[in-house]
Amino acid sequence: MQLKIMPKKKRLSAGRVPLILFLCQMISALEVPLDPKLLEDLVQPPTITQQSPKDYIIDPRENIVIQCEAKGKPPPSFSWTRNGTHFDIDKDPLVTMKPGSGTLIINIMSEGKAETYEGVYQCTARNERGAAISNNIVVRPSRSPLWTKEKLEPITLRNGQSLVLPCRPPVGLPPPIIFWMDNSFQRLPQSERVSQGLNGDLYFSNVLPEDTREDYICYARFNHTQTIQQKQPISVKVISAKSSRERPPTFLTPEGNASKKEELRGNVLSLECIAEGLPTPIIYWIKEDGILPINRTFYKNFKKTLQIIHVSEADSGNYQCIAKNALGAIHHTISVTVKAAPYWIMAPQNLVLSPGEDGTLICRANGKPKPRISWLTNGVPVEIAPDDPSRKIDGDTIIFSNVQESSSAVYQCNASNEYGYLLANAFINVLAEPPRILTPTNTLYQVIANRPALLDCAFFGSPLPTIEWFKGAKGSALHEDIYVLHENGTLEIPVAQKDSTGTYTCVARNKLGIAKNEVHLEIKDPTRIIKQPEYAVVQRGSTVSFECKVKHDHTLIPTVIWLKDNSELPSDERFTTDKDHLVIADVSDDDSGTYTCVANTTLDSVSASAVLSVVAPTPTPAPVYDVPNPPFDLELTNPLDKSVQLSWTPGDDNNSPITKFIIEYEDTMHEAGMWHHHTEVSGTQTTAQLKLSPYVNYSFRVMAENSIGRSLPSEASEQYLTKAAEPDKNPTAVEGLGSEPDNLVITWKPLNGFESNGPGLQYKVSWRQKDGDDEWTSVVVANVSKYIVSGTPTFVPYLIKVQALNDVGFAPEPAVVMGHSGEDLPMVAPGNVRVNVVNSTLAEVHWDAVPLKSIRGHLQGYRIYYWKAQSSSKRNRRHIEKKILTFQGSKTHGMLPGLEPFSHYTLNVRVVNGKGEGPASSDQVFNTPEGVPSAPSSLKIVNPTLDSLTLEWDPPSHPNGILTEYTLKYQPINSTHELGPLVDLKIPANKTRWTLKNLNFSTRYKFYFYAQTSAGSGSQITEEAVTTVDEAMASRQVDIATQGWFIGLMCAVALLILILLIVCFIRRNKGGKYPVKEKEDARADPEIQPMKEDDGTFGEYSDAEDHKPLKKGSRTPSDRTVKKEDSDDSLVDYGEGVNGQFNEDGSFIGQYSGKKEKEPAEGNESSEAPSPVNAMNSFV
Repeated sequence: MQLKIMPKKKRLSAGRVPLILFLCQMISALEVPLDPKLLEDLVQPPTITQQSPKDYIIDPRENIVIQCEAKGKPPPSFSWTRNGTHFDIDKDPLVTMKPGSGTLIINIMSEGKAETYEGVYQCTARNERGAAISNNIVVRPSRSPLWTKEKLEPITLRNGQSLVLPCRPPVGLPPPIIFWMDNSFQRLPQSERVSQGLNGDLYFSNVLPEDTREDYICYARFNHTQTIQQKQPISVKVISAKSSRERPPTFLTPEGNASKKEELRGNVLSLECIAEGLPTPIIYWIKEDGILPINRTFYKNFKKTLQIIHVSEADSGNYQCIAKNALGAIHHTISVTVKAAPYWIMAPQNLVLSPGEDGTLICRANGKPKPRISWLTNGVPVEIAPDDPSRKIDGDTIIFSNVQESSSAVYQCNASNEYGYLLANAFINVLAEPPRILTPTNTLYQVIANRPALLDCAFFGSPLPTIEWFKGAKGSALHEDIYVLHENGTLEIPVAQKDSTGTYTCVARNKLGIAKNEVHLEIKDPTRIIKQPEYAVVQRGSTVSFECKVKHDHTLIPTVIWLKDNSELPSDERFTTDKDHLVIADVSDDDSGTYTCVANTTLDSVSASAVLSVVAPTPTPAPVYDVPNPPFDLELTNPLDKSVQLSWTPGDDNNSPITKFIIEYEDTMHEAGMWHHHTEVSGTQTTAQLKLSPYVNYSFRVMAENSIGRSLPSEASEQYLTKAAEPDKNPTAVEGLGSEPDNLVITWKPLNGFESNGPGLQYKVSWRQKDGDDEWTSVVVANVSKYIVSGTPTFVPYLIKVQALNDVGFAPEPAVVMGHSGEDLPMVAPGNVRVNVVNSTLAEVHWDAVPLKSIRGHLQGYRIYYWKAQSSSKRNRRHIEKKILTFQGSKTHGMLPGLEPFSHYTLNVRVVNGKGEGPASSDQVFNTPEGVPSAPSSLKIVNPTLDSLTLEWDPPSHPNGILTEYTLKYQPINSTHELGPLVDLKIPANKTRWTLKNLNFSTRYKFYFYAQTSAGSGSQITEEAVTTVDEAMASRQVDIATQGWFIGLMCAVALLILILLIVCFIRRNKGGKYPVKEKEDARADPEIQPMKEDDGTFGEYSDAEDHKPLKKGSRTPSDRTVKKEDSDDSLVDYGEGVNGQFNEDGSFIGQYSGKKEKEPAEGNESSEAPSPVNAMNSFV
């Protein structure tokens, strides 16, 4: 393992012990720092630093230089092999080796031929610690042969025919570049109709008369030798025809309906389709079962050539080219297979170990087909190399244990398949070195207060030293709250204060020695601008002054400079500066702008700005204040992958300074027409550096804002499409829940188009059991939001992660969340169910929790089913009603409220999870004690007599126990609504009828009635009733009322009374006197007496206790009586007594008189006053 300068930190608390900071790195290998003095002293095996390419094509006209450079301590010596055997350079006078290196120089310019030195070369660099080897360097001279002599016949064809002009260049090394020109060295024009193929031939989809010429010449340019070879000119003559027959497309190349293409990973895949036809066909490309990668796909040669750069295995598949014109279409399928020469997954890295330590060399490569890994040590296959007891080879890994200095060597890893090979050197260097501190001694660090301070202690040693830090003299422990110790030995003080000033000592120790180094830290006060320049509006020709007062650490010397619009001040004597001021005399319009004061020290820098506005000196009309005009002239500059600079020209501020600019963007690729807020900048800025996201087609607009409001948006800028990149975030809301007992449904919130960062958005869904040792299982799915894993065990915790990827690459490693596979119904019922009856309506239930494993899901709680036992008759009438009560969580007891007293109940308990209920426990039976009964169901008063009333009732609907007796209480109510004495009477429970005797006649009674059980008295029911009048009179009235003659008589009397009333009314209006006149004068007309205001009825009795009035509109109570105060218009008031009655002819017996005193009514006679009105009421 290597010690590297990394951002990883160890945060140590200084308050736990007297702080001595230790650097304890649990590592097994070292990296030698690149310190020149250190490198001079350390022994190191050779390392190849520079070599010629594997396929080395040389220019035969120049000397051959085969490079091989290496470093090591002691400096390595060099040797070469050629075609697998030792190459003795001393025996060849034309070959020399460059001093201090292994580079060969072969002098062929004076004599000799390049072909003589063609072959495979390999360089070896060796010192006492081992040997490193170069790649096999295949040296070949370039070749640019001439065209073979041939006689080309002129070509004659008719207008509209297709034509192919062959090139067939000579085979050169490297292959030549082909192009067609005429005798004047002018390139021949190409189009959709005429184009050059990948093989160099010139294709005509159909010829035209203007294609006639005698100088179609194919040229081959050999870049390596800078030579151009020319083919013999080809003559073409096109004969004009009156009309050319149109035809559908056919392919000139490739032939047939299908072909195959093989390409290596990382290369450029080039597919070509050229068709002939009339009219000229158009070429289209598609990939079957896929899409073409947007950022890697390019069309060449008028879309006849499809190129995909940086091709990978994912690009394998069937590609289809379609040629189409007005007469038809034809297609050709090219089956592409991408192979791969070996490429590194993990190349072996150098190891620096201490004696006795362990380490590994790992060599991992991939390719298609899978490469074979072989090891060499010091250039010799490891199988035949000397044995090393500290070394063990395990495929692509070499494991070292308990190494010694003799274990030092250089190992070579060779990964090869049929398409190429990789060779890597990695040494193991066993060193025993005492600690060394590489940071210069007495280094002075100066830091501004409240900023981080970093004190370096670069070190080296083998074994790896531990680092200790002290402040002040040795033994003085650090006592600050928090320090951060980096793995490279650097001590960080996150927030340096004044008391952090002092001398710090770094001590490095290993078993071979100790090294110390002192550094010094000084804390300085920050530089501040205590008086900032202020916004100014001045008239043209006047003088303006900006003030900028700076406070700084007394040991630092600040420099103050002024800038105008972020540039130097104009070279103009009107601008003068002193320590704290900038003065501008004779101000002009050009002086408007932003002036910035910048104060710099060697440690920090601060600045402050103010805007100068210049106005005309002459009076102007009253300004019109309004929102600013929109900015204009938007321009995009400095385009980068993830940023661009936007600049604009502000519109008129309409006499209110612009305070800020708001920048919005539109993504025309993903959300065309939707504008989003991007950023805001100060009203003094006219440029903004905008951070961008990958794969977004941006368009920007700007709005200005002042104290009045916001302007209209500017015109949109030009569009800017950023390059695609791998996603920078992963889906959110990742969850794993099972919908069935044997699956796991993984869901997530997908990225939107803006967040995809590129085309081909997919998701890599990974999962494994949380408590198992299984590897992650992964699958790549399309842009969806759900994936279902089948065949999982029931309710098992899983670790889940979902990673976004696109055609460019993968998002960062996603967070791992935990989910569960699907739930199943619980298997076990709760046991030991116990019931404790608390009272007649409440019971407490206890049970034992079921084992967690048997729940097979998330425990939702326990559910109690309970029901009241029904009698056999009721059970036949309706289904037993079961009640359910659920207790959340893991509770093992609960209360059952609302039970019915004196009842027989049955219950069972079930455990509940997210899937449903488990089996029921065995039924438990319990009884509730007696309670107080409900009120009797009804109470009726029947058969009223002169001195008795009979009560009938129905028992309580809910007796809640065994009824013991009924209690009846009653009391009379007099005419003034006062209640009389209360009588209490006990009635046996088996009675439903009771007669009260010896009551007062024609008296109203109020009754209170309730039932009792052994638990107490129940709710009461109340009722009122009145005893009747004299039974004989009532009987006679009933008998007479049933006679026909009496009914006729009463009708005649009613008519007579009506006529009498009419006559009285007429005479009264005429002022006439009649016997009743005095009576009427003495009191108001009874016909116009108002009824009661509250309900429009005559006065009726209302009990003050229960407020139960008689029926509205009733003129008589239920006992057919009329109280004297209830009928204000009764003619009784005008009679002499109560005995006035009707004769058989309907005339009224008795005389009116002026008597005003009413005689008291007694008994039945008073109830039935013989007035005409009462008589009529009796028969209505």
